[in-house]
Amino acid sequence: MTKSSARSARASITRWVPSLRGLLLILAAFGFGLLAFLLWMAQRPSTTPQQLAAPVANGAPQFAPLPAPMAGNSDGASGLEEPDEDALADRPHLIEAPRPPPEPAPPADAAPAVPAPTLVSSAPTPLSSPAPRYPDRSMRRRETGTVRLQVEVGVDGEPTSVTIASSSNSRDLDRAAMDAVRKWRFRPALREGQPVVGTIIVPIEFKL
Repeated sequence: MTKSSARSARASITRWVPSLRGLLLILAAFGFGLLAFLLWMAQRPSTTPQQLAAPVANGAPQFAPLPAPMAGNSDGASGLEEPDEDALADRPHLIEAPRPPPEPAPPADAAPAVPAPTLVSSAPTPLSSPAPRYPDRSMRRRETGTVRLQVEVGVDGEPTSVTIASSSNSRDLDRAAMDAVRKWRFRPALREGQPVVGTIIVPIEFKL
């Protein structure tokens, strides 16, 4: 560094350092500000924690009472003007028409009744019925009468059993009737179109 530059640096520092009068003014301003702050703090009302707490009487906090409610029949309880009911009644208003009753549900289609199968049956019927022979002894004695025979017919149409249902009161006439019916041929009984065993009552009349 040259001597000229050193002299200029000292001259710059000398210009930056305030004079004694300037330092006194700065100190005076600082002291005045500090005094004003202390005076302001001294004038503020002091608030204690007890003052911050709500006043309590007999252990319960005290609250300001609420305003008394207005009577229910007083006009303008809400502070608004009550509407005129007559004026409201004269105003046009929408009247909802009554809804029509719901239509009844259509009845469910009833399932067609299925007829029960009928069992068509028929009794045996005689096809070949030769007349019985009149016993000689019965003719001599002039015996007459009617014999009722119960005949059981097989599926082939032939009698399988012949018994007396009611007698003619003549032993000879009863025997002659049974002998004749055993030789008869029948159309068998039918059930659902199929031949089955059936029973029939056959009357045999003897008369002179």
